[in-house]
Order: sequence, then C-alpha cells, then structure tokens
Amino acid sequence: MTGPDDRGYFGAYGGRFVPETLVGPLTRLEEAAREALLDERFRHDLDHELATWVGRPTPLTYAGALSAAWHAEVWLKREDLAHTGAHKINNALGQVRLAQRLGKKRIVAETGAGQHGVATAAACARVGLSCTVYMGAVDVERQAPNVLRMKLFGANVVPVKSGDQTLRAAIDEALRDWVSDPEGTFYVLGSAVGPHPYPWLVREFQSVIGREALQQWARGPGGVPDVVVACVGGGSNAIGLFHAFVPTFARLCGFEAGGRGTGLGDHAATLAYGRPGVLHGTLSPLLQDADGQIQETHSVSAGLDYPGVGPEHGMLRDTGRATYVAVSDAEALDALQACCRSEGILPAIESAHALAGAKRLATESPGQRMLIGLSGRGDKDLGILAGLGLV
Repeated sequence: MTGPDDRGYFGAYGGRFVPETLVGPLTRLEEAAREALLDERFRHDLDHELATWVGRPTPLTYAGALSAAWHAEVWLKREDLAHTGAHKINNALGQVRLAQRLGKKRIVAETGAGQHGVATAAACARVGLSCTVYMGAVDVERQAPNVLRMKLFGANVVPVKSGDQTLRAAIDEALRDWVSDPEGTFYVLGSAVGPHPYPWLVREFQSVIGREALQQWARGPGGVPDVVVACVGGGSNAIGLFHAFVPTFARLCGFEAGGRGTGLGDHAATLAYGRPGVLHGTLSPLLQDADGQIQETHSVSAGLDYPGVGPEHGMLRDTGRATYVAVSDAEALDALQACCRSEGILPAIESAHALAGAKRLATESPGQRMLIGLSGRGDKDLGILAGLGLV
C-alpha cells in the first residue's frame, strides 16, 4: 500500500519522466538516500538536529473552543511551532544533510509560499552550503516577509517571471538549473512531487509528523483519531501526517484549494477535478484542458497554488484509503479567523484549508475525535490578510 515499487510508482502514478542527463543523478540519489536512511549515524545526527535545532517533537494541542463550537474533539498537530514556522524544515534539513553527505557544495530549491525556501536557506546556513531559491514573481510579492528571511539566511532569491509566475514556474526554473549541472548541484525539492525518488524521499523525511502524532495521541486521548485531516497542495505535509495512520482505522481526509469556483483556472483542487498526466517528471493527477495543456491555478494560498499533486496521494484516493475535497478561499479565511479568535493561534492560510475541511466534517457527523495537521503559522500571510481587509 505504501510503495513505491521498483519503478518508483505508487499504484498508477509516479515514475521518472526526465531528460537523459538526469537519469544517472536520480538513480545515484535514490541509492545514496536508501543507504543514508539505513545508516544509524546519519539517522542519529539528523534526529539530534531535529530535536535541538528544529524543536521536535512538536506538540499536540487540544483546541477546546473549536471543539465546543464544532461539537467535536479537536486536536492540532503543531508544525507551526517548528523552527522556521512550518513542516518544510523536516524535509529541507534531511535533504541538505544528504547533500552534505554526498559532498555537494551548491543547493537549489523552489518555493511557493516561501516556507520551503526559508527552511532550505536556514538548513544551508546551518551546514555552510551555498543556496539559490527560485520563487515565482507573484509569490515574491505576496510572501515578502519570507523573501527577506531567505536573504538574511544568505540565500540568493531568484524571482521567476515566466509562465504563471507561481510555484509551477519556480519548479520549472529550479529543474533547468539542476539539469545544467546535475553532478555539482543538489536539488532540494520541497513537496512530495517530481521524479522518483523525490516523492518517496520527501515522505520519508516528513513522516516524522505522523509518527509523533500517533504516539502522542496514544498517550493523550488514547487509541487513534476518528479522522486525520490535512491541507493538500503538492502534498508533503499531508503525506507526512497520513503515512503513520495508513495501517490504522483512522479516516484520512485531505482538503485542497477550491479557490473561487469549479472552473479551470479558478482553483487548485487537483485530486477533486484533475486527470492523469505528466508534470515535473512524474505521472500524477493534473489540472489540464481537453488538449492536455496544464492550466494556471488560483488560490488565496501561495503554498497550495499548484496544478499537480504527489503520486502517493493519487494512489490513496484511487484505493479509497483517503478522500480529497475542495475548500473555497472564503471557507479557509473564515476558519483562519475562527482559529485566531478562539484559540489564539494564527495558522497559515494553507493550514486554514484543513481547519475549514474539519469543520465541514464535524458538521456532517458530530462527536468525532479529529486530528488536524496545522502545517504552518500565518505570519507570512499578514500582507495578504491585510489586503483582504481582514486585519
């Protein structure tokens, strides 16, 4: 069920659709990653950094006011309290440590909401590696605080003005950079997308979220949750939370960016509305027109504004192990304000999609015990919220 198989497929999705120049580097990356993850010293050093620098384990917080309002038992897995403010640091630190192990001197990365860029820049500063981050020009404007943080950590931030100027375009440019020097450069991909082994590798580094949550739930509420909820863009935070719960009886629910409507170009709900196709080196559900042209997306959230999704999520949907539903901009913003005013927690707009989805589930079936992945904090979104008149 968890995969991938020997070809890098999760069920019908995945694989490695790349230029010939990248086949060798990707094969060597997979071999090196599997070796490192079995190396006790590598795992010990990474766990030590996660504990003493990142601040793991992140807590499980009971949301009493939301529980009362929704007639449910609501718990939040607090990735917003991890160093740099989101789950992205788990994967960034792991991949940068792997690059260091391989003797790489230069790192490239892409970023949408900026959290992966910040995490990668911080991890590179920690170990002394050069860092270049590609970021869509639209996202550079709407996530300005994170651009400043990346620069303070010493990263070279490159605005991408081609294509849709958001996450998709940033990944395009990062891949072009890597193709030009695959031996000297290490590409730290931030979500569970891209060619094999990246969806698997990102899941492995992010699965610490679910392992912690499963143990914390057993010690606290007891047993397992009725439902585990996460927001889904590319899908790294969701697969990190879901992975440990796949063998359990917990229901898994992912909530995508429903944007402002159901038409192509009005949302980024790939699993709800997409069709299989190839983007950024992997076969997965995509938002495309009848001719197979990838469509531009819309979301108030920069981190969910992507026309594809990780292949493992496609498998979980097709097997029925997880369900994926779209949440509108308006629903997410309402949930963000509710969390702020009732719990004193400012979630990222991405995370607010999970909160909105959980509220919907609680309304449909009161009394559930719910675990919600709070993937990041909302400081980075204050400019967006102010522009919308919400502060």
